[in-house]
Amino acid sequence: MPNAAKGNILVVDDEAQITRVLRTSLSAQRYDVRIANDGEMALEIMKDWTPQLVITDLAMPNLDGIALCKRIRQSSQIPIIVLSVRGQDRTKVEALDAGADDYVTKPFSMNELLARVRAQLRRLPTAESVQQQIRSGDFEIDLEVRSVKVEGREVHLTPKEFDLLLYLAKHRGKVVTHRKVLAEIWGPNSTEQPEYLRVFVGQLRKKIEVDPSSPKYLMTEPWVGYRFEPGSDQGED
Repeated sequence: MPNAAKGNILVVDDEAQITRVLRTSLSAQRYDVRIANDGEMALEIMKDWTPQLVITDLAMPNLDGIALCKRIRQSSQIPIIVLSVRGQDRTKVEALDAGADDYVTKPFSMNELLARVRAQLRRLPTAESVQQQIRSGDFEIDLEVRSVKVEGREVHLTPKEFDLLLYLAKHRGKVVTHRKVLAEIWGPNSTEQPEYLRVFVGQLRKKIEVDPSSPKYLMTEPWVGYRFEPGSDQGED
């Protein structure tokens, strides 16, 4: 009996050479792969088939990668990896702002991409997370359904925003360095990409803080990193 697929991956790119390489490499790793040539085709595929991960280019006809990220985020929190020849910080920030979880610049190492894929899929909910909750101060974090409440108000986070908040909550009251957070959340190849943190910390503050410009939960330690203070009650279940 053949081994079961390790996960469904949707690849969205209008370059035939790229899609062939990705299909071959990902299928060899026992992923179930489907291909879309643009964002509109990707959304059509997702109506009848549920991927656990989307890998998308940015520059595509009809519906580009940025627009696709935004459309996916309207109804789904599945991880999204962007592949693009555009390596400028501004483009990376735009993609992350649109809902992407990771960004890989073309040309890329297939081993690096596979490592990023594994990192994203590892953070999907599993049976091991059942009944796990963190209650700390103003925060309730449910690891089973990956939900967050702040003072009883439900906050909708993307997968990477959730991972970042969870990591900080597990180290509440402690200063965690930029490099440590980047390595833990995005992998060891991302420690020199601080724009990831700037974007996601900014997004988190907009969602969990009453006044993002004057945060009380997610504090900046200048030149070092961040410190999470969950609020009045410091206890944890």
